[in-house]
Formats: sequence, structure tokens, C-alpha cells
Amino acid sequence: MQETKPGHTSRWRECSRKFAHMVRDYIATTWRTLSPESRKKIKQAIAAFVISVVLALVVAGEGFSYAQYCTLFLLFFAIQLWITEAAPPFAVGVFIVGFLVYALGNADGIDVGQYVKTWSDGIIILFLGGFFLAEGMQKTRLDYKLLQKLLPRFGQQARYILLGLMLTTACISMLMSNTATTAMMIATAAPLYTNSKGSFSRALLLGIPAAASIGGMGTIIGSPPNAITVGALAKQGIQMIVGMPLAIILTLVFWRILVSAYKIGKDPLDTSFLTAPSDEAPAVNALQEQIMIAILVLTLFFWMLGKPLFGIPTAAVSGIPIAGLTLTGILTGKDVRALPWDTLMLVAGGLALGLAIEEQHLATYYVEKLKHVQIDYTVLVVLFALITVSLSNFMSNTAATAILIPVALSSTALIGDHNPIALPLIIGLSASCALFLPVSTPPNAIAYSTGLLKQSEFRLGGVSVGLIGPALIILWVLMTNGS
Repeated sequence: MQETKPGHTSRWRECSRKFAHMVRDYIATTWRTLSPESRKKIKQAIAAFVISVVLALVVAGEGFSYAQYCTLFLLFFAIQLWITEAAPPFAVGVFIVGFLVYALGNADGIDVGQYVKTWSDGIIILFLGGFFLAEGMQKTRLDYKLLQKLLPRFGQQARYILLGLMLTTACISMLMSNTATTAMMIATAAPLYTNSKGSFSRALLLGIPAAASIGGMGTIIGSPPNAITVGALAKQGIQMIVGMPLAIILTLVFWRILVSAYKIGKDPLDTSFLTAPSDEAPAVNALQEQIMIAILVLTLFFWMLGKPLFGIPTAAVSGIPIAGLTLTGILTGKDVRALPWDTLMLVAGGLALGLAIEEQHLATYYVEKLKHVQIDYTVLVVLFALITVSLSNFMSNTAATAILIPVALSSTALIGDHNPIALPLIIGLSASCALFLPVSTPPNAIAYSTGLLKQSEFRLGGVSVGLIGPALIILWVLMTNGS
């Protein structure tokens, strides 16, 4: 056996030492060239990584699998990156999909292809339909014409125009998908938030998606959580009372919060731009304008009545503007490339994270723990409402409701002599109050896609509606159904 000569060992150590010094110097030099903001984000990302590892190890249940540990870590890490904005929101969405595919690719019994398929989920197609519709309305200036008809009904003051658009959004959302409603209203209001810069435009872009989510709790068909609640209670022989008054009240409450936070005064809003002649040559001809109107009417009709009358899924209706606007030349390849594709990456990542949480039974595991805890009924009701809002911020509110309502209905030991309908109702309605992040709801993501809102601005609705909403819901449910 050949022995390593002492000279060889010393030369190896010297080379290793020089390489280490070179790497250290390179890192130090690169670090000095970074801006203070970039350094801050790197530190936040490193801290988020360490905290996520520790939290995953601390809160993991006994006997957790490798896949459950990975998903728990990813949940904590993604939440911190979104809240601190240490990375762009869409980049976090891409990371989530990539991490799940890489980390769980060799795990037994897990089809990682489902995480990639979130890129073609129905919600993504619905988003695309909304984006195409908005771009088509903007190009044909149909958004200006609709606002000319709509705004006079709300007066001249900025605060009442905001209120009118929010209440219109909430009412429409009671009849059709809140995602489709937001896409339509954001497209219609585009001239307002692009020409009225500043606090009003930001308040409007926060108010419309919030009103769409809140309005969904008004009717049985207004949101998927409502439908799940109705189905679960029907099996118990119980009819659900809808929350239309609650939706209107909560919309008014959030309107007042926006008016106060963004200092929307009583001064008249300058809407002269709506009637001002355009200096630019028309981008489309008269026939294309008529086609755009026909596509808008047809899309809205099938978004509203397609599923109940013809069994056409809401997402499938998006094929009308996607195909119609491109085949007729209203939208060109340049227009399509300009669409906010990064928002779709964000939403796909959120869908993949929610799917992983559901598949690994993380929410079910921790909620089931409540069954074995002796707890006062009032505390239980508040706890379930807040858990519903929290879960709905980071996963589908439909999935959160589907997980929590069966637990609530089976928790007879915890409910005792209290009305069994109250807890499921509170869960179903509270699911519509999750507004904390752009990824929390599709309406939020649509508003964020305009590029006029910072991610942190959604926290106003996330905190206020996330706390006031459940409180009003608990009072409403207990008053109308008894405790």
C-alpha cells in the first residue's frame, strides 16, 4: 500500500487553505457590492430558512413521515418569504412547485406530477380568461364606456364611488364566481385606477377583491365554502340560512376602514378623463368593437348561468375570451405576452402548497387534536373561526372548509347541548374572510396583477376582515340560530 508523503499532505492543505480564502474573499467582495435592501432580503431569507427548520422539528407530530416534515417546512418557509417579501411573490410560487417535485419525488405513494399540473388548474384558466377580457376591454376602450354608464349612479365624491363599486362587486359575487366577478370589475374600473393615481386607486384595488370575497358569503351559490356547508348540513336534515345582511355589513365596515386608512375625502373625483377625446388612433375597427361587446356579454352570461343551466364549468367559459379575442385579431401576440403571467406563477404555487397540505393531512392532524382538549364552547367557536381564516390564507378556502366542517359536526363531546348548526355555519362563512396575502384568494391575486399594489398592503384587509369578520359572523350565527 502506497503511503502519502508528508510533502504531498502539506501541499494539499496549502491548496485547500488558499481555496477557502479565495471563496471567503469572493463572498465578502460580492456582499459589499450589494445594496442595503438586497443584504436585508438575503438576511431575512436565511433567517426564514433557519426558523422554518426549527419550527418544523418542534411542531411536527409523533411519527410524521419525511413528506410531512418537508411540507411543514415548506409551509413555514413560504409564509415567511411572503410576509417579509424577502423574495418576489411569484418566485416563491415557482419555488414551492420546484421544491415539492424535488423533495417528494422519491417518496413512496406520492404523485409529484399533480403539483406541476396546478399550472393548468381550472383557477389558472379562469384567471387567464379574466386577463384576456380585461386586455380586450382596455384595447377597445369598452372599459371607459362602461364606467361612463356606471359612475353617475354613485355621485361625484371619491368615497361614494368607492362604496358604489364595492357594493356592486359584492352583489354580483353573490350570483357568480368571486374570481370572475373580480376579473370583470377590475377590468371595468381600469380607467379609474390608472388615471386616479395615489390613495384612491390603491383603496379601490383593495376594496373590489375584498368585496368579491365577502359578497360570496351572501348566498348558497356565492362561494364553494357555502356549498360545502349546505351539503354537510343537508345530510343532518338542516337548512342553511344565508348571510346576505352579514355580507353587506362587512362590506360597509371594510369600506369605512379603507376610507380612514387611505384618507379618501368628500372632494369630487375628477372623472373628466372618461369623456376626454383620445389622441391615439383606434386600436381596433368598428366590427371588432362589436365582437368585443358580444364576447363580454356571452362570457358574463355563461359565468353567471352556465353551470346551473347547462352544466358548463366556470373555468371552461374562459375559453370564450381566450379564443374569441385572439382569433378575431382584437388581441395580438404582443398583447398576450404583456399579460401578468407572474401572477399565474404565484397562484399555481399557492395551489400546490394547499394541495400538499391537504394530501399530507397536516391540517386534519392538528385540528383533530382539538377533539381531545377540554375547552369552553365560546372559546371553541372563536378558535374554529380563527383557524378557518388562518388556513384559508395559505390554502384553498374550499379545502379548509372541507377539512374543518366534518370535524365540527363530529365533535359532539365539545359542542355539548349547544346548537350543532352554529359551528359549521361559522366555519363556512369565516372561510370568506381570508385576505392577508395576494395568494390568499384569487380576487386578491387579480388585484395584485395590476402591479399597483404592494404585497404588504393586503395586510390591512387580512387583519381587519380576518378579525372583525369572524366576530360579526359569530354574533350573526348565534343571533339567527341560537347558541
